Amino acid sequence: MKTTTNRHTSSSASLKGLSAMGLLIAVGIVFGDIGTSPLYVMKAITGVNPGFDADYIIGAVSCVIWVLTLQTTLKYVIIALRADNNGEGGILALFSLIKNLPKKRLYLVGAIGAAALIADGVITPAITVTSAIEGLSIITPRVPVTPIVVLIIIGIFILQQNGTGKIGRMFGPFMLAWFLMLGVLGACNIHYAPHILSAFNPWYAIRLLSTYPEWFLILGAVFLCTTGAEALYSDLGHCGRWNISISWIFVKISLIVNYLGQGAWLIGTGGIKGVNPFYSIMPAWFMPIGVAMSAGAAIIASQALLSGSFTIFSEAINLDFWPKLRIKYPSNEKGQLYIPAINWTLLAGCLITVFLFRDSSHMEAAYGLAITITMLMTTVLLAIYLRHKGQSLWICISFLVFFGVLEAIFFAANAVKFTHGGWFTLLIAGMVAIVMIIWYNSTRIRDSHIEFSSVDSKLALIRDLKNDNEVPRYASNIVYFSRSANPRKLENKLLYSIVSRQPKRADHYWIIHIERSDDPWRLDYKVDELIEDTMFFVTITMGFRVEPKISLYLRQVVEDLVKDGKVDITSSYPSLRHHGVAGDFRFVVINRLFSAESSCTRKDTMLLRMHDRLRHIGISDLKAMGLDTSGVVMESVPLIISTSHRRRIRRSGQSAEA
Repeated sequence: MKTTTNRHTSSSASLKGLSAMGLLIAVGIVFGDIGTSPLYVMKAITGVNPGFDADYIIGAVSCVIWVLTLQTTLKYVIIALRADNNGEGGILALFSLIKNLPKKRLYLVGAIGAAALIADGVITPAITVTSAIEGLSIITPRVPVTPIVVLIIIGIFILQQNGTGKIGRMFGPFMLAWFLMLGVLGACNIHYAPHILSAFNPWYAIRLLSTYPEWFLILGAVFLCTTGAEALYSDLGHCGRWNISISWIFVKISLIVNYLGQGAWLIGTGGIKGVNPFYSIMPAWFMPIGVAMSAGAAIIASQALLSGSFTIFSEAINLDFWPKLRIKYPSNEKGQLYIPAINWTLLAGCLITVFLFRDSSHMEAAYGLAITITMLMTTVLLAIYLRHKGQSLWICISFLVFFGVLEAIFFAANAVKFTHGGWFTLLIAGMVAIVMIIWYNSTRIRDSHIEFSSVDSKLALIRDLKNDNEVPRYASNIVYFSRSANPRKLENKLLYSIVSRQPKRADHYWIIHIERSDDPWRLDYKVDELIEDTMFFVTITMGFRVEPKISLYLRQVVEDLVKDGKVDITSSYPSLRHHGVAGDFRFVVINRLFSAESSCTRKDTMLLRMHDRLRHIGISDLKAMGLDTSGVVMESVPLIISTSHRRRIRRSGQSAEA
């Protein structure tokens, strides 16, 4: 077996080990979402009870502190970051660790969680940018907020296609300044009500929730402070566990101090109706700087979420949750990928969000509901993973019950917002989840009905076909793709294509099997020689984040074999061979179309027909595998699935018994 050197490994290995640069980058790209929550959390909390008093504010800030401690620190930083898939994190990376366990419905948990996270990625850029730009109305009351927000959001999405490698280097210093600003502003306002520090006592949070009848609405507002925790886990592969864990200490302190400062200002002044307390704690001279910093932080948070969304869809494609899409890699930095179809679809979703809800107050009603679903699904997968790794049953059950109940309460609290905007994110999550579930199930049905035959009985025939000068040469090298992991068993349709459909004479036959690995960046191959210097079975093992460039990888494999003297690819045509010209390569891709002649269950028929329709939202196999279309032949064959007895026609005059 030979292994290729992955360009991502060396460039990012230094960032995963604990280092000053790793800590700075973690601050820049991991905490963008959760780091912009002070823009709207206290505003949402005071919106629940405009006639608040000191006890209400202290209790609410106490809720924020302990939600950040239990939900973000304990569940995600301490526990979830340990559940890494060869250094990668996120709900689909976690699912891939346990997808082979004998639990039939486990894929539903992964699909629903990933779909809800995508829905969160639609609304987060809208609410963060809108909240930031609304600060301009304090400086200039008549400023047109919505047009500015639309222009910024469009700019963010246009930026994606060129990659963010150079700009990304500025994220760390900028977000470091942002968190320092949050901490300093908060500390400078605690003097308004020093007793706000009693919020560290969880008793005030318990008393608030047990006293106020609208405690459900309060929890829904408080939950917004931890919505970026799932994104924190998803970014594990960018910076590594220790860089995220250590930098979270600084980030958490900055966030809590800012919430304390906002709370103290609200208690000491009584607040100003219609004014966001985040901006109210700023001195007048600092306001333009604060608004500019907020806009920058919102842009960075949006960029991080978009990169996360691209990663989710890339993983979903490789895990058979989504049709193949065109993926571009605008830079050599790890994690830098761009999916045009997803980028423009998310842009449309963000713009619809802005025009539908107009201001951040209305967006808050739609925010948070979908991400609670993702957190619940992550809790379920984490509990199963912990048990799979040997943790005792009672620890796993305790983990599942504690965080499951906590997040179920948050879900119920946010469900109150359903008619006020929560329906919007659930609609998006529902549509994405339906596509994922249909594609996953239909793909498995199709794969389960592939018929394989032993290749040994055909080897002599293929050897003779190669030497039969009466058959026109189809190509010097013919390449097929096989789903079989066994070199001795190939698809019936593949063998039929070589020897029967149109006998394909060639000098060499290459059968490629692509094996997906749980190691995100693995890329290696092995070769089985079925017929000496004639037929080769090449297994290419790729991680779920490796760019599929099969033409390039096959060329490298052939070069290795030529170097080792295993094959001679010089053209067999005398004139070309005399000048040392290499033979041509032709790829034959077999496209199986569901046939109306199938007699399977109604459910399977519906799934397979939906599969054929959903293929149109993706790209063809040849484009997805990075093949040169000039050397590809598509052969369509019927996929006939029969699960019932098929009636046989009988000859006229023959008895029924016969």
